[in-house]
Amino acid sequence: MLIRWHGHSCFEFGCEDGTIVVDPHDGKSIGIKAPSPASASVVLMTHDHYDHSASRVISGDFKEYLGKTGKFKCGPFEIEGFPSFHDEEQGAKRGLNTIYRFEMDGISVCHCGDLGAIPDDKVIDKIRNVDILFVPVGANYTMELPEVRTFINKVDPKVIVPMHYRVFGLCIAVLPLEDFLQMVPAENVDYVGNEIDLSYDELPEHSECWVFDR
Repeated sequence: MLIRWHGHSCFEFGCEDGTIVVDPHDGKSIGIKAPSPASASVVLMTHDHYDHSASRVISGDFKEYLGKTGKFKCGPFEIEGFPSFHDEEQGAKRGLNTIYRFEMDGISVCHCGDLGAIPDDKVIDKIRNVDILFVPVGANYTMELPEVRTFINKVDPKVIVPMHYRVFGLCIAVLPLEDFLQMVPAENVDYVGNEIDLSYDELPEHSECWVFDR
């Protein structure tokens, strides 16, 4: 499976069966470069905010899903969406958010979108021990860092991928990555570059934090 970061919360997941892009942005609206995957077969959007739902910038004859919950199949991919909230007041401030879980090349992936509060135990049970967990760490619009730590401990993934944090040019007021990394032992952090191509056998035995750059 190939994983490529397109900035903010947008990630591309590719294999021989196709490509899934999650939470595309258009770049210019948030001050960074737009995503540029060659094409996609599936586009998943965790909620309808402009920095997560710009499917128009993605090329290819893809199927798109915005905030879809429950189990569904798109081509060879089996996907499940879990309801959650964009804030700590059950969506009263920022609305709903969908957590997506899917598998590709035998690797389980969970993308949390703009998760604003720790989801209920039923959702935690469905995503516990996922191989790779993509979690927002910039706070302000998502979980505060103490909640992020608690959430990660509950899920207990093999790999944590931080996203939705301050980078150069970003015009959204979120915390820098360094604030989150202060909670992670330095020996557990791996800087993987813009993309990584891996198989299940290459996943770490013990929890690691993978940092992508662009």
